[in-house]
Amino acid sequence: MKHIKLMTDSACDIPKELEEQYEIRILSFPVTVGNDSYLERFDFTNEEFYDMLLSAPKIPTTSQITMIQFEEEYQKVCDEGYTELIYVSINGGGSNTYNAACMAREQFYEAHPEKKETFLIHIVDSKTYTVAYGHPVVEAARKAERGASSAEIIAYLEDWFDSVEIYFAPYTLNFVKKSGRVPAAAAFVGELMGLRPIITIIDGETKVIEKVRGDKAVIPALLKHAQTAAVPHTPYLTVTGMCTEQGKELLEKAQKAFGEKAVGLFSIGAAISINAGPKVVGIIVKGQRRGMK
Repeated sequence: MKHIKLMTDSACDIPKELEEQYEIRILSFPVTVGNDSYLERFDFTNEEFYDMLLSAPKIPTTSQITMIQFEEEYQKVCDEGYTELIYVSINGGGSNTYNAACMAREQFYEAHPEKKETFLIHIVDSKTYTVAYGHPVVEAARKAERGASSAEIIAYLEDWFDSVEIYFAPYTLNFVKKSGRVPAAAAFVGELMGLRPIITIIDGETKVIEKVRGDKAVIPALLKHAQTAAVPHTPYLTVTGMCTEQGKELLEKAQKAFGEKAVGLFSIGAAISINAGPKVVGIIVKGQRRGMK
């Protein structure tokens, strides 16, 4: 009998093959480029979007997934015979999507009070971005497939989200400057001086932790910070946009530095590249659980 369904949103950057293999429900963010509207994961590939992003006269925008969409998805999952749904959202501090999911749950139960005991909806704020929450969603789906309870799965997710740390570096400051990830003045001066910011995202908070001079210094700096933060023998992931060669280099050097294989090298999608830019590399590690350091 079907029991637990995993659902998330398209900024998770879960590869299509894993989405299909584990039957993960992924809701797409609407993306507006100029006067045209698209749905992430449906209307373009990541590579196609990088070209769109670079040629767009102004930075594209994303919209939140609406309460109505969430209610419709809850109903679909319920009708499919699942008894529990676990939705993992993009960082709630950077998007209203988490709040929309919570309000939709309230409305769903108001419309279907009889479902409060027979169809449980769990909503988890990842407090992070890209495969930093896409990876644990895949692992959660694997656990559900093996018969784990929702309590066990949610405990795993909360432990990961209270521990995960992202370290990334854009090779151009144009997009972090426009999105506010780096103060405009600092971004402008940094570009002139050939500086590249090393940026961390922890618990949804973005900080510039170092500035290095020149592209060749980026990967060593990322690895230095990631190795310092990572708990030994825990999963780590690498990400890139259109910088495929640099992404491969980061993957190879990370595997030598950590002495263990990475989960993989993943491609960032539209929702992430709009803010970080398409020319970016990053590494995601599991650090000490916050509050336990």
